[in-house]
Parts: sequence; structure tokens; C-alpha cells
Amino acid sequence: MKRAYYSSTIYDFCKQAPAQVLGEIAREHSFDLTPLQRDAWIEQTALLRDVLLDHKGKIYFEFSIPRMGRRIDAVVIIGPAVFVIEFKVGASTYEAADLDQVMDYALDLRNFHEGSHHATLVPILVATKAPAIGNQLNAPTDEGLFSPVCCNSDTLVDTINGVLNLQLEQSIDCGAWENSGYKPTPTIIEATLALYNGHSVGEISRSDANAENLSETSNSVSEIIARSKEKSEKSIVFVTGVPGAGKTLVGLDIATTHIDPKDELYSVFLSGNGPLVKILQEALARDKVARGVANGEKIRKGDALSEVKAFIQNVHHFRDEGLVNLSAPPIEHVALFDEAQRAWTKDQTIKFM
Repeated sequence: MKRAYYSSTIYDFCKQAPAQVLGEIAREHSFDLTPLQRDAWIEQTALLRDVLLDHKGKIYFEFSIPRMGRRIDAVVIIGPAVFVIEFKVGASTYEAADLDQVMDYALDLRNFHEGSHHATLVPILVATKAPAIGNQLNAPTDEGLFSPVCCNSDTLVDTINGVLNLQLEQSIDCGAWENSGYKPTPTIIEATLALYNGHSVGEISRSDANAENLSETSNSVSEIIARSKEKSEKSIVFVTGVPGAGKTLVGLDIATTHIDPKDELYSVFLSGNGPLVKILQEALARDKVARGVANGEKIRKGDALSEVKAFIQNVHHFRDEGLVNLSAPPIEHVALFDEAQRAWTKDQTIKFM
């Protein structure tokens, strides 16, 4: 599977006819192509060709963030910088929700895409018909992340040039960046552990099973994991029970307990139940925000969600990421499938896909 609908060197992209670029993007688009989407891609292509004529690097349209199930309109790598661009074609205002969207994209890259861990990330919102706003570029954070920048069709080129005029680190290896996969940063793993340990996740955590049964089940699974690691074995554990018995709670307990950044014994909690994944992520994120308020901290909801996604993921996105590079196995050694009846056979999956 390709990471992006379209990828090319900037040089080759600027030489291609817009219709050819559009054709390549459309071929990878698995949904009905509406006139609105087609026209947006045409305008994005034309604008970026004009902006990038004097630069060298690489460009990606509809870039998929590993395992996050989200696509960025355009990613441009020039020298030391990764420009994360969200287009709002025809928009005359810069909306707060759109700024949050492009910032979340940049955070997801930094937190979950190995090639972006130490890159300079520049989130840009392009509202093509909005008024120009000057003097937005500030020094990036210690993690190399800029605050979101607002641009229109005329000011995008100045923003890109302004970033490149700053004294940044060495240039990015585009090939290595593109081929790197999902890998949460250790700081995110630690934050996720702190997020879950010692506090309730509200309605989701409640169970009719008594604490002794839950503790025994979790301990038994933990012992199997430890033994499997020690003997370099593979093990499959089936946890069954009536609705409300606490199976999901056991899975979450294992997922947050068996994470060791030093030896990369990561765990991941997977479910094919999309609403369940979103509810779990939302509950944990709200808890983190609320705990921050109680401690006098202002924590952005998007930051909290980004951290939670390190260990609670949609199994379909996990699968899709595995298909991107079949020679590179997932970095996690422990995968917990909640709602395991949704783990289909090969024949069922082929029929559905």
C-alpha cells in the first residue's frame, strides 16, 4: 500500500501537467470523486507548483499518518523542514477548528511517525481567499514544532521561504522519512501510562466482575506475556465472559502495564469496533484535561487525544499500516484484540475489501 495518493520530487512535480497529477491522485482515491474534491485538488496543485518552482525536495498529496486513519492534504519536505498543509479552497476566514485540525496532524506525525520525531514540523492552514496575516513565524519549540501559520494563496510562498531562512538543523533524508513507520515516542508512552494509572475512565471502567477475578485474569495474562518473552515464544490468550464481566478493562490494564520504552516491549489495544475506540480515547482524553485543570494546567484536548492514541487504536488502521511495508513487522510485541469476533479469516477479509 502507498503512504500517499501522490508522491514525487518537487522538480518532477513542477514539470508535470496538472491533469496528470490529478489523474494519479484520483486513481488512488477509493471513493466517488465529487466535482468539489476534484476542483480542490486542481487548485492545490496549481498553487503549489507556483510556490515550489525554486525549491528542491519532495511533495506528497493525501499523506496517510501511520495508523491514525487520517490524511493530510499536502506534505512538502524542503531541506530541514516538513510543511504540513491543510487547504480550505475558497475559504475567506481562518477557522479555529481548521487550525486545530492542521495542528493535530503535525502532532500525530511528531508523536507516531518515526521519521518525524526529530524533524522541524510546520503546520500551515491555507484559506485561499482569506486576508493576509503578517509576522506569524515564531521560533519552534524544543521538539521542533511550529505554531500553526495562517496563509492565503498569495502568502504561502512567503511563509515557506521565511521558515527556510531560519537557522534550522540538517536536511531531511526524504527516502528514510517516507519509509519510516509507526513508532510512538517514549515520552508519549510515559505520558499515556501516567494518564491511565491511578484514575477512573468513568462508565467504561465499571464492571460487575469482582476485583479478585479481574486481578487474577490480568496477572495470568501478564505471566504468559513474561514467559513468552523469556522463551521467545508466541502465545495466543482467549479471555471470555458475559457482557460487563470486565474483559475490556483487563485489556486496558495489560495495554498500559506492559509498556517498557527501554526494551521496546510495547503493547497496543486494538478493536474493530470504531465507536468503542473513539469512546475510550475520548474518556481518557477528557480525564487528562480535567486533571490538568485541577492542577492549574491548561491542556489542549487535541494533545490529550494524541497521547491516548498511542495504545488504543482501530484494528483496521493497524492492519493497513502493516500492509504498507510487509518486511517490517509492527513494533509492538503484545497486541490485545477487544471484540475479537471481529478478527476475520483471510477469505472474509478479501471478500469484504
